[in-house]
Amino acid sequence: MPQPGQRVDPFRNFNFLVQIDGMTQIGFSECSGLSSTTEVIEYREGGNNTTVLKLPGKTSYGDITLKWGITDSLDLWQWRQQVVDGNVQRKHGALIVFSLDGGAEVARWNFLNAWPTKCELPSFTAKGNDVAIETLVLAHEGLTKA
Repeated sequence: MPQPGQRVDPFRNFNFLVQIDGMTQIGFSECSGLSSTTEVIEYREGGNNTTVLKLPGKTSYGDITLKWGITDSLDLWQWRQQVVDGNVQRKHGALIVFSLDGGAEVARWNFLNAWPTKCELPSFTAKGNDVAIETLVLAHEGLTKA
């Protein structure tokens, strides 16, 4: 806990790691889409003609999109291929944010029962020199902050 008057800077978005059970893939360039939304159910109560009550409904979680430069690692490709073959292997994972010096974990969000729903390969062109970026989209069933 910071002392009164002590400056507290927000965490940076570039010093992060994504862990997925049993995966050795490292070096994601982007992780996006971690979100949760609770449906609003409007309810009109009898005898109360001026107000609509708003009740919480089901909570859903946004898909997680991971992007990384293609390497010779096959872990994520094989996980996606299992889904294509009808054998869905759900895995837990985490997005971990580190301090600026990279030494200390400062924030962690855990996602539960994830499985890959989409894999997108990069466009290749002989005119460029950009890194070839692969994309994997994960569906999941829960998000917690640790």
